[in-house]
Amino acid sequence: MYIGEDKFNNWMQRLTSKLDELGRDLKTLVNTHNILDDNEKILDNQDLAFLLKVSYRSLQRYRDKGILPFFKVEGRVYYRATDIRVFVKHYSSSATVRWVEPISEDKV
Repeated sequence: MYIGEDKFNNWMQRLTSKLDELGRDLKTLVNTHNILDDNEKILDNQDLAFLLKVSYRSLQRYRDKGILPFFKVEGRVYYRATDIRVFVKHYSSSATVRWVEPISEDKV
């Protein structure tokens, strides 16, 4: 089967573009060691909104005010669990703080 030169060049350009995109994504994943500690968990907007029982808009307001630390990877917003614990301790009731605190081994 013969493919015309224009069609082939177009196909190669799309393939190269996709490979470049995958390369950028891979670099982002490789560089996450700068963002996360070994045992750090991250949550996205959906996870955090569910856990805190707030809307996505509330999370946006917290980010805009600078009271909820976050980072972005490829345009998606993520939160570190340790930052969320600090946020909850500072801005919520003591009952919520007990719920968010990690369980230490001596309590198990």
